[in-house]
Amino acid sequence: MTNATAIFDASVPRPLGAPHVAEAYAPANIALSKYWGKRDTALNLPTNSSLSISLGQLGTHTKVAPADTDHLSFNGRAMGGDATAAAKIWRFVDRFCGVNRPNLLIETTNTVPTAAGLASSASGFAALVSALNDAFAADLPKETQSMLARFGSGSATRSLWPGFVRWNVGERRDGTDSHARPIDANLPDFRIAVVLVDSGPKAQSSSEGMTHTVKTSPLYATWPTQAEADCDAIEALVRDGDFGSVGALAEANALAMHASMLAARPAVCYIKPASLAHLEALWAARRDGLEAYATMDAGPNVKLMFEEKSRDDIIALFPTAQIINPFA
Repeated sequence: MTNATAIFDASVPRPLGAPHVAEAYAPANIALSKYWGKRDTALNLPTNSSLSISLGQLGTHTKVAPADTDHLSFNGRAMGGDATAAAKIWRFVDRFCGVNRPNLLIETTNTVPTAAGLASSASGFAALVSALNDAFAADLPKETQSMLARFGSGSATRSLWPGFVRWNVGERRDGTDSHARPIDANLPDFRIAVVLVDSGPKAQSSSEGMTHTVKTSPLYATWPTQAEADCDAIEALVRDGDFGSVGALAEANALAMHASMLAARPAVCYIKPASLAHLEALWAARRDGLEAYATMDAGPNVKLMFEEKSRDDIIALFPTAQIINPFA
């Protein structure tokens, strides 16, 4: 059976040369058509394709440099090698570099809250694979970097590009065709508003919630087929520039994902009372004519989709929201 190490060894030039200092930035992203469920956990392969929009200035900056000893820092603070997050990062670095890896300095800075349902791990591993690629002059195509980033975080496949991006489910058993690609969109006025409900770590990780939903939710059986159809439809609508239909279908897709979680036994619930209050406020405003829609990932925070012409209305309704131009 193909494993992660074999895929890295086949994808990254061996042996790698000496590293130099390199820096990279990757935006966080939110899925308009969700990925929820894995067909292969070891290779981190999804059960369905997904489509996202980047979050512009919210993301991760990562610096990689040669060093006398390994050192990893996050937002200016050293991360111990035994910490779960640190161990995952070093495992990814070891796979990328192969045998006889040199000591490295890795400095990561996030502009997005960590573990709060805003895809900080996605931007983190996308920035890491991009910085490693540059540091070692590996010259990997973006699609290959996207495929490798998947081993750090599934959603990282989509953070290698700004704007609208689709992660294809792929057909090969080894997953080498399961990577993302940018979409040529016609929605220049598309905007995101992040309404923060809770920036703290989640009580249940996305991975844990996903696994439990797949195993126990009676509603999950229909999810992969419907989600794949939603992804195809949203891509076509994005290309056509049909904002209203994109927003409506993205909102329906998110609610269907959360419905499958709530049906799990016991239920998986990331929606908090404040999350629901924001959704109800949006729905009331939409009945009064505001063209705006909501989506939520595996976390309590609400993301609003609207066009630039509605900016003032969104700010009036959600004064604490952070407005993001994905294309800035």
